[in-house]
Amino acid sequence: MLRITELRLPLDHAEAALRAAIVERLQVADAELLAFTVFRRGYDARNRRAIRLVYTVDCELAGEEAVRARCAADAQVRPTPDTAYRFVGHAPADWRMADDGARPVVVGFGPCGIFAALVLAQMGLRPIVLERGKAVRERTQDTWGLWRRGVLDPESNVQFGEGGAGTFSDGKLWSQISDPRHLTRKVLAEFVKAGAPEEILYVAKPHIGTFRLVSMVEKMRAEIHALGGEVRFGARVTDVLIEAGADGARHIRGLTLEDGQELRADHVILALGHSARDTFAMLQARGVHMEAKPFSIGFRIEHPQSLIDAARFGPSAGHPILGAADYKLVHHAKNGRSVYSFCMCPGGTVVAATSEVGRVVTNGMSQYSRNERNANAGIVVGIAPQDYRQDGAGDGPVGALDGIAFQRQLESRAFELGGGGYVAPGQLLGDFVKRQRSSAPGSVQPSYQPGVAMTDLAARGSESLPGYALDAIREALPAFERQIAGFALPDAVLTGVETRTSSPLRITRGRDLQSLNVKGLYPAGEGAGYAGGIMSAGVDGIEVAEAVALRIGVVR
Repeated sequence: MLRITELRLPLDHAEAALRAAIVERLQVADAELLAFTVFRRGYDARNRRAIRLVYTVDCELAGEEAVRARCAADAQVRPTPDTAYRFVGHAPADWRMADDGARPVVVGFGPCGIFAALVLAQMGLRPIVLERGKAVRERTQDTWGLWRRGVLDPESNVQFGEGGAGTFSDGKLWSQISDPRHLTRKVLAEFVKAGAPEEILYVAKPHIGTFRLVSMVEKMRAEIHALGGEVRFGARVTDVLIEAGADGARHIRGLTLEDGQELRADHVILALGHSARDTFAMLQARGVHMEAKPFSIGFRIEHPQSLIDAARFGPSAGHPILGAADYKLVHHAKNGRSVYSFCMCPGGTVVAATSEVGRVVTNGMSQYSRNERNANAGIVVGIAPQDYRQDGAGDGPVGALDGIAFQRQLESRAFELGGGGYVAPGQLLGDFVKRQRSSAPGSVQPSYQPGVAMTDLAARGSESLPGYALDAIREALPAFERQIAGFALPDAVLTGVETRTSSPLRITRGRDLQSLNVKGLYPAGEGAGYAGGIMSAGVDGIEVAEAVALRIGVVR
């Protein structure tokens, strides 16, 4: 087959126009085009009055060799790459089936843990999954308990439970990671098999939203069980057993659960979320090597979705193919800080995302329809380990847990500024720029529940963020206005604080994907510092599962 990229057609083109464009591009007779499929469909909205759809199509042709030779100089016509997933092997016929440490263990059942466990199960390795939270439907009820009643369950919330933090998000299914093996295609194909709409296989920026993710996660869990794996809920890991081996290296030998149970394990994938703070502390106490890393802090910003649609799509705003508009913004401030939009959620809501009592954290979420009245995004500032070191020293390594301590400080202050009850502090954009307190919302009603207390996010002595972050955001807002007309709307709402953009630490690993100083321990996914979103976490889970399988000794 041949693949054509950058095939451009008008937004409202006739159905037959795509076939005609393929025939014209390849200079073949219509009868020679035996079949074609759309691999990807995006759009180019740089000219809002003439938005174009941009296709990548795979074509089956009569006389393909002649067409390929004729198009040899065309960089946008090439053989279709092989995107099929191939397992690195399968469990040998004599593989030990007893529970004696041979079965791989996956700690955490977010996107990384799900795909690690699924691929291990598909290779016949019967993984055991330990998830500290609850099954996804019970977890959903607990999460709504925080949003509607201000009641937090520290073990069952936006961060903890089946599906991970990605369950309560926009469900974005794209990533900018390098993917030479097309593992993202494996992730998407498994999602479709679990009930996601087939359009996620070809739209340029696929998403599925929370409600659809719930049933999909359940189906993927059912497949893991059907293949001999198991998922245990309410199974928080409180300790790791590490022993010195005959080779002089340290090896993982088991796990201790909160109920006192000990589980023998020689191969453990740590698919932790970025909020597993107690687990990080335990691992550091056991000498597992980790290091501080950069992350970002800021606010959530809300605008009317109609404003963003008009700014991005002009007369085509509301077109069903385009859907709700998104954006991606960045500004380099005079103080050297980078400010950028993060996890933009078209037609969504700002949600309470804390996992700890007495702290406020924001995040964004959308349903598949993306039809809520507001658009929201994180407006965040990049920070480095030196910005949050806790020992007051000017140099030397920053403590691996210092970022967590810094996050907690900001989250506790946000709780105080909101007045308690997990109410979040907020401010109108216009007042934030003018450095004055807000008393009430304007035309944009904040969507965060349990509620927003309007205040001054930069009040002297009780600043919600460090001064350098507040200054950089204040400078960035008018710069973003120059990119999206209306972005600096005075009534737009800033809600604080956004602190858990990514893990504040990295559990270091080598090229074999094992911990640098504990053999058999495989740090993976977002919490370990190796992913940032559903897709990259899923891909990392697949790669780590493969590394475990090869170490166990699968048959190729």
